[in-house]
Amino acid sequence: MPKRVDHAERRTEIAEALLRVAARRGLHAVGMRDVAAEAGVSLRLVQYYFETKEKLLLYGLQHLAERFGERATARVRAAGHNPGPRAMIEAMLMAALPTDEESRTFHLVYTSYAVLSVTDQVLAAQPFIANPDAAESALVGLLRQAAESDLIQPGVDVRLEAVSLLAMSAGLGTSVLVGQRSPESAATVLDHHLDRLFRGNLADAGARTRE
Repeated sequence: MPKRVDHAERRTEIAEALLRVAARRGLHAVGMRDVAAEAGVSLRLVQYYFETKEKLLLYGLQHLAERFGERATARVRAAGHNPGPRAMIEAMLMAALPTDEESRTFHLVYTSYAVLSVTDQVLAAQPFIANPDAAESALVGLLRQAAESDLIQPGVDVRLEAVSLLAMSAGLGTSVLVGQRSPESAATVLDHHLDRLFRGNLADAGARTRE
């Protein structure tokens, strides 16, 4: 009896191969034949699942975003039971810093997608900013929760702070990626900004009082 093919698993394997090649060579230099060779399958099979390079790239972007979501969730869980807004914000921002091979791949390839979409009309027509918007909304929610619990400085514009934190995290990630600074120094910069935003030990106290 022929072995039943798990199509979702096969698509994921091809997407993972795309990300590995893109991390080594840059997204602009990746072709479907390269991905097929990396995945150990035929070019015809890659074309069967994705038809065009654009569809393959878009699926790879979705897969990359899912991986980042899982990484951020794992960091939040590692912060302990009911960690509070600051710890959750820090976990989200630190997840995007290229501190290991997986996060380095995420930052490099996601940035490549952003740059490529500037000149690629097909990519530009897709909802590329949906995932950054989701991250911004999550940060706004956490900052609003902190404000309602009187954990951050009064008069803070939570939307502006969320945008600032994401931009800072992205910029720091790039500086780590190119060797300008170490992951540790990037984390120190994020901590410094959060220290100025949150009201000292009240961030920890707020988490304890809700337990």
